[in-house]
Amino acid sequence: MTAFGSTFIPRNLDRALFARMAAARPRGVQSVLPRLSRAADHGVLWAGAAAALGVFGGRSARRAALRGLGSLAIASTVSNLVAKPTTRRTRPVIDQVPVARRLSRTPHTTSFPSGHSASAAAFTFGVALESPRAALLIAPLAGAVALSRIYVGVHYPSDVLAGVAIGAAAAALTSHWWPTRPEAPATAVQPRLPAPELADGAGLSLVVNPGSGLTGQVDDSLRDLLPQADIRTLKPEDDLVGLLDEAAERAARTGGALGVCGGDGTVNAAAGAAVRHGVPLAVFPGGTFNHFAADLGIETMEQVAQAVRAGDAVRVDLGRVASADGAREKIFLNTFSLGVYPELVHLRERLGKWIGKWPALAVSLAAVLATSRPTTVTINGVERRLWLLFAGNGVYHPAGFTPSYRPSLDDGLLDIRTVDGSLPLARTRLLLAVLTGTLHNSRVLVTGQVSRLRLETAERQVLFAYDGEVTELTSGSLVLGKRRQAVTVYRPAGPVDGVSSL
Repeated sequence: MTAFGSTFIPRNLDRALFARMAAARPRGVQSVLPRLSRAADHGVLWAGAAAALGVFGGRSARRAALRGLGSLAIASTVSNLVAKPTTRRTRPVIDQVPVARRLSRTPHTTSFPSGHSASAAAFTFGVALESPRAALLIAPLAGAVALSRIYVGVHYPSDVLAGVAIGAAAAALTSHWWPTRPEAPATAVQPRLPAPELADGAGLSLVVNPGSGLTGQVDDSLRDLLPQADIRTLKPEDDLVGLLDEAAERAARTGGALGVCGGDGTVNAAAGAAVRHGVPLAVFPGGTFNHFAADLGIETMEQVAQAVRAGDAVRVDLGRVASADGAREKIFLNTFSLGVYPELVHLRERLGKWIGKWPALAVSLAAVLATSRPTTVTINGVERRLWLLFAGNGVYHPAGFTPSYRPSLDDGLLDIRTVDGSLPLARTRLLLAVLTGTLHNSRVLVTGQVSRLRLETAERQVLFAYDGEVTELTSGSLVLGKRRQAVTVYRPAGPVDGVSSL
């Protein structure tokens, strides 16, 4: 036995455990463990589990599936392409015949470590980082796969333990590029005046922006939850802002609230209407990503309906971007950006559904940088050449290039992140820093937290994005700022809500 196996189990004990299981293994009998071992070949079993999480689970389950698959990819690479070629440990022998010769489905003749165990552990620990409940369902299956590799006679116990260790380490490593999101929603203060309690939705004027071909099902679900709500569905010929203003006006007349079901761009428009008419806002997650709803801690329509019936609400900040003379203004609930960031985010989120957030970021960044150039922007009087400028409505976490969540929705700050395009080899340095997860320590990234920022550009065409909507800069000067606690939003009451009575 090599020294590698001895680091996990003493040589004699390792062989004794394997021999005992080999002796107990029934001859010529097909049992569950061999079939399970074959089902886990090439990660097929875990791909199926990830698909089930994506279809039947919520937002956290989908994140768990992506992290599990990413962890599996790392563990499989390390165990099969690094560890096995360097150890060259022969597989066990049963009845004087190497097991690897018997099993046509076993492609490697090298025993240490167990690649199946590494993949099983990596997927399970990766899922556990995002969704411990889902991991509790998967863990027994992963344990059975690991046990099956000893049972069918292709690995010693030390091989399996080494694989489990590699899998766990791979899952932990994913947090270096893609930090886990806390389960607790962002904090926010309670409103001065309680939000109206709308039993069965009476007084709620709700606008549904259709998407994903599920409009009829969404309407039926909302009517079941809030049968007395006034529900209007956006039609192709309708103007979204106009429809939302009409709904907000009806809500103001009846002392009710404005409701919206759609993605972040639709929620942005609804927030503007709620502020103009002075009514609370109920956000039903109906988009692809629902970033604002996620920061509120809302994953289901049932949660919003519960808050509407109980009158549970918080007040949140709005970001604002206005022309220098104040004549034109747009608000943002989540983020504002210019430079390559709008294109980058669009491509990253499209790819992220298939390959995971961090791989999608790396691929998207390489593609965007290959065809783009820095933008010249003057920030508070200082001229800069930037690949991008990101402004978050509130301080986002984690630091670096992949802001994912906010711990607070009412901190009064803009989270500013810029990537400098004037440094030597800035494009290469940016890509390498993102790939290695070290951008937060790189000179190309400049960050700050402010309440106001002035931007000017002399370029003819500059695109900027706010809450997923992209538009062209029509003024050479813009001012970014905050509207403190500008809108009241329903969400279920919880211990994280602020206690201030501002």
